[in-house]
Order: sequence, then C-alpha cells, then structure tokens
Amino acid sequence: MNRPEAFFGMTIGRALREAMLRDPNKIAITHGSSRRSYAEFLRRIDLIRNAALTDLHLLPGQNVAIVSGNCIEYLEIVVGIPETGAAVATINIRLTPEEILAICDDAQARVLFVDASVATRLRHQAFRSVERVIEIGAPFEAWLERGAAAAVRPPIDENTIWTIPYTSGTTGRPKGVMLSHRARLQNFQAKAEEFACFGVDDKFLSITPMNHGPGTSFALNALVFGGSVELLDSFDAQTVLQKLKFGVFSGIFTVPTHFHAFFALDAATLTRCRRPPLKAIISNAAPLPQALKPAIVDYFGPDVLHELYSSTETSLVCNLRPVDQLRKPGSVGLPFRRTSVRIVRDEGSHCDVEEVGELYARSPYLFSGYWNLAAETAAAFDDGWVSVGDLARRDAEGYIYIVGRKKDMVISGGVNIYPREIEDLLAQHPAVAEIAVIGVPDEKWGERLRAFIVSHDPLAITPDSLRRFCAGRLAAYKLPREIVFVSALPRDASGKVLKHELRSR
Repeated sequence: MNRPEAFFGMTIGRALREAMLRDPNKIAITHGSSRRSYAEFLRRIDLIRNAALTDLHLLPGQNVAIVSGNCIEYLEIVVGIPETGAAVATINIRLTPEEILAICDDAQARVLFVDASVATRLRHQAFRSVERVIEIGAPFEAWLERGAAAAVRPPIDENTIWTIPYTSGTTGRPKGVMLSHRARLQNFQAKAEEFACFGVDDKFLSITPMNHGPGTSFALNALVFGGSVELLDSFDAQTVLQKLKFGVFSGIFTVPTHFHAFFALDAATLTRCRRPPLKAIISNAAPLPQALKPAIVDYFGPDVLHELYSSTETSLVCNLRPVDQLRKPGSVGLPFRRTSVRIVRDEGSHCDVEEVGELYARSPYLFSGYWNLAAETAAAFDDGWVSVGDLARRDAEGYIYIVGRKKDMVISGGVNIYPREIEDLLAQHPAVAEIAVIGVPDEKWGERLRAFIVSHDPLAITPDSLRRFCAGRLAAYKLPREIVFVSALPRDASGKVLKHELRSR
C-alpha cells in the first residue's frame, strides 16, 4: 500500500500526546481527591510502557489483564500497556475469583493488574497463565519506578489490538472482543461529531465501571479531544444529580436504571437539581423505556437526550437524537455517519419497509474478531458486515427499530413472537418498574411466554390487571401465560438483563 511519506499510525497513546500539547498543565482527570494534569498523565503512561518493556518483557501480540474499580491508574494502564504492542483484557470486577482466573487463562494474560479489594479475593488462588500480579497502590507505584530507565518505543500499527473487553456473558460463556486502536479512535471521532460534548472546554462525568466498555471509552473520548473527565467510584443518584447541576459538566453516559433511580429521589432534591447545564445525556446498554422519556425530556430539557444503539462488536450503529425522542417511540434512530445498516431475511435478501429481519452493520468502528475463537469470528462476519443477532425493522423515513434478539424470539404454535414488543407495552403500566419476557418449553405450543416483573407497588398489580392493561393493544397469543413477580432482575455491570439466568430458574 502506498502511503504518504509522513504517515504514522495513530494509537490511543499518540492521540493523547497530541491533545496534551494544547495545554500540558491542564487537569485532565479527577477522581476524588486525586488529580492528573495532561503532562503528568502522559509521563506515567511512558513509565508504564518502559516498565512493561524492560521489567515485564512484554512483546507485541501478548496480553495482560486488569480487574479493578474506577481509578485514574485504570486509564493509565489501558493506555500505557498497549504502547508496547500488547493488549489489555478488561475484566468485570464483580466476577468470582474462579471466573476471573478463567478469563485470564482464556486471554493468556501474562500479567494481572488488580486493586486492593481484588488482590484480597485472589490471594489464595493458583494462577496458570498469569506470571505476575501487580496491585494498584504502593506495589504499582514501586513497579512504575522501574520505568525510569529509557526504553525504545516500538512502532505500533494502528490496527494493533488495543483492548480485549470480555462480553457480559448474557448468553453464557464470555468471549474476548478484540478492539484495535484505529477502530476505537474512529469511534471517538464519531461520538465527538454526534454528541458535541467532547470539545477542549468540555468536562465529562464518568459514572459507569471502567471494565464496562463505555466506562473507559467515554472517559478517554473526552481526553483525546483535549477536554477533561471526572471519575466516580460508583453510581449514587443524588450525588450524580448534584454534580450535574452544580459541577459544570457537558456530558454523561447513563444506563436506563440510572433514570429510575433519579426519579425515585425526593421532590426537594429533584426540584433543586432540575435542568442541569448539559449538552448531552447518552443512554445505552439496554433499551430506554418509552414510558420514561417524557419525564426525562421534561426534567433534563428537550435537547440533550440521546439513545445510542451499539454493541461491543459493532460499536456505534444508530443514535436517536433529542428531536426524535418523543416523535419516534421505540426507535433507536438513524445510522451514525460512516455506518451502513442492512436488514435481511434468513436467505440474505433485503427486507422491505416495516419487515422484520436480522440487522447487520458495517463501519470503521467494528471489532477485529473474537480472541482465539476463529469459528465464532467467521460466523459474526458476512463479507465485512457484522451481526450480533438483533432483529429489526426500518420505517419509511429510514429510522431503525430493534424488535428483539434472534435468540430471544419465541415460537409459540408456529408463530414468531418478539418479547421486546411485549416488554415495551407492559413497561407503560404505572406499577411496572422493570420487566423481562422469555420463552419457556410447552408441550402443546412448543413455547409459552413467561414475564418477570419488578413492581413499584406490588399491592396495586396482579396478573389479571396486567392482562386487562394489554387487552386491545396486544394480540391474545402475545399475552404472557405466566407472570412472576420478583424483587429484582439479574443484570450485568452495564445494566443488561441476563435472560439466560431467568431461563435457568
């Protein structure tokens, strides 16, 4: 390939170095009482790279892993280690020691970075692939000093794998999703264009776990464009609302459960924190119930709410912009720039308007494949297009609607039923807080519908009242045969309902 003489591959670390040059002394990251200027952040990234090369002897193509709560060091590690050509497997801190070790083995991670809480949990575990565990804190700082010795910075191609987040395992065994420097930087550029909250004068509030893809992605997105970010240890509704109102933040990434928590606060807090000066609220990870949207738009303002449709594999696919939140109920919006979307029938032909089919996406943001899973990678790609098994339809204006997951589709009496449609309707019932619908085996019909419901007011709701609520708005064969009231739905760290756990009950 012929390239300009001055061409160089852009890595996450290099992009941050370019951002630093604008104002090296600017505070880039805040976490509690800890601060990092751009210059200090980049200095420590260089130390990590040097120590990884000279002390750990990491080689391009090898992997390390990290299991930690939110902290500045997390971002330093996921930027510094890949500057050696190695990748970082990001692991959910909520997993058991056995699950953590299994992912480390799957990723063939030579080194494991952990915070103090994880170090305690893993203290008596027998490691297999991991040769060394480095605890964030004093041990990490001591190790960092070994990076003072100069090391030759290896040339890193922008298509080199940057991180390997492991899927939440909503269908079973987690898979390592390989993300390249190039794909992630393209992702950052597209989000900056779409959400307009990542400028040099903007500040982002990061409230989701770093191991959750958007937790790291949105934080680094702010830094790559010269802005700043504040990290929170965990989500607390009142703390977050107060920070948004009085902390001069431009943007925040949320999941739907956050909004339930906001509106459960007392009236005085809600009144005091109403209409924070935000440019963008980006909701993702799970469908945002349409029944919540009028309250969100009224409280936060008519021009800030975005609902992003994406997956770890496809990255950015569609966005429903503020102007369409109430105009297009149930839609996930229009494709991102530089993203192509097609909806196809089982045999591969394109669906007509309003016809349901499997959604495929193609863009510069796609993943590079599943780690060590050649067959699964081949199955995910179709001539450059990627599907994660979502069923969708497109309306006459080109807006996309996710109908459900192909694996979640229920066939009862030979008829296809999409649980998402039922969930969206029942979510409008005033006493329903959360809902999940699945199919369970049935001798007569093949499958029957079972709904799991979390209620705001258990005394004000019964199975019969829910069926009456659906009467006339849902065909009789779509009504759940069984309704089970539960105190909570099983969810992963990103807020996705773990339907495989519901099926196992």
